[in-house]
Amino acid sequence: MNLGAFSVSLNVKDIHASKEFYENLGFETMGGNIEQNWLILRNGSTVIGLFQGMFKDNILTFNPGWGQDAKNLDEFEDVREIQKILKENGLKLDKEADDATTGPEHILLKDPDGNVIMLDQHR
Repeated sequence: MNLGAFSVSLNVKDIHASKEFYENLGFETMGGNIEQNWLILRNGSTVIGLFQGMFKDNILTFNPGWGQDAKNLDEFEDVREIQKILKENGLKLDKEADDATTGPEHILLKDPDGNVIMLDQHR
């Protein structure tokens, strides 16, 4: 099962201060909109998202359909297929994808320590 590109989505208090901090660590902005309080930054193959006021906790994020360079993959496992496998493996999902749809969709679950994991398919 390939979950796609991995990033950490960080809940930040001040997106401008966080942007400056991570830029000083060598990250460069590769997407987002600071006026909308979200940015995607990259350092090599490491990707982080900065999100101000959008969610409570930090989130481990996987993007089916994307490579680590944020480019579309020709072949990938749809989030609905991944959902089916996760449920067959006995995992409880906090938010399920709608099996009657295609295209963009996401699922949410938590690991045993309560860390939020999101599989967010953009296409």
